[in-house]
Amino acid sequence: MTVQVVLDRSGSMAGARLAGAQRALLGLVDRLTPADTFGLVSFSDTAQVEVPAGPLADKAATKRAINTLHPSGFTDLSSGLLRGMQEVRRVIGDHGATVLLISDGHANEGIVNHELLADIARDGHRNGVTTTALGYGLDYDERLMAAIADGGAGSSLHATDADSAVRLIAAEMGVIMSKVVQAASLTITPRMPVPGLRLYGELPCTRRTDGTVVAELGDFYGGETRKLLLHLPVPRMATLGAIVVVELTLTYVESRTLTTRTVTKPVSIRVIPGDRAAEVVPDLAVRAERLFHDAQEARLRAADALLRDDIDAAETLLSSAIEALDQGLSWVPDADEFLTEMAILRRHVRDIRHDGARVSKQVRSEWHTRTRKHGRPYD
Repeated sequence: MTVQVVLDRSGSMAGARLAGAQRALLGLVDRLTPADTFGLVSFSDTAQVEVPAGPLADKAATKRAINTLHPSGFTDLSSGLLRGMQEVRRVIGDHGATVLLISDGHANEGIVNHELLADIARDGHRNGVTTTALGYGLDYDERLMAAIADGGAGSSLHATDADSAVRLIAAEMGVIMSKVVQAASLTITPRMPVPGLRLYGELPCTRRTDGTVVAELGDFYGGETRKLLLHLPVPRMATLGAIVVVELTLTYVESRTLTTRTVTKPVSIRVIPGDRAAEVVPDLAVRAERLFHDAQEARLRAADALLRDDIDAAETLLSSAIEALDQGLSWVPDADEFLTEMAILRRHVRDIRHDGARVSKQVRSEWHTRTRKHGRPYD
């Protein structure tokens, strides 16, 4: 595997934050083998290559470089991300690579526009690089880190303190080591007019002029199940019988063989007379998934409300999501998943008045995980 770390060493990282990041990176180096490729770029006012990307032949020297990092200066995140991408592209092989961005602040030097920074990660993803962003502490820009993770088709993680940073980085590296599919995308091709086609979860998508939508799904890992929900508004029709609405094409690369695979499946509906509509039995799994995504949308809106310091609105949104999930417990196929969601949301409602900054970061990170990686085990 190839791992390129881009680490914030600005002045705000002084003390336990930088020490915790160093401890996590030392643990990461221990897990890698000499056959793996590792690189480290640090950034503050400028970027600096601390460990040139290459085979991890000398772990002791790599650990010394990690231990000698010192905090200073402002946060030129763009210089670090760009330099990290340059390093990883220099050594990337056919099996792709992962960039792990760690920062505790806001981009206040260099490129600061969220979309432009996301474009750096997006360009890397087009060349086989997945970018995972870990926000550290309670002061970082969670919208920015989520945008970069979306651009790079990676995870958006939130670490409250040094211990959680160590745990999250270790867990993420464990997941990356189990990668079985990379560069997965879903192409949705309408076979009839479908105005208002929507892919739930605000997944990164490209909409073509012919109405085709391409969603970037990133990498898949051993033991993972991914769930996607489409909304397809279908107009009334005069012709009865089966009609294909859209065609789904899943394209991916097997990590072990580097073989590109394509699976195509039509999505059809059965048109019946209006007086027989009562015969249609809703699919409970689909209804449950929609209810689950409604709760995730409430999470995102609550996180945005907290950034506006509107605690009342955030509390109302989370409480309404809990109530909606509770009403579904009597019929959903997997009540345990809903019970887990409700317990987490109740904890956020409990803490929102006295720990709003942490709740805001955590809620957005949970939204990102559940909409991009729904089906993967999460903490």
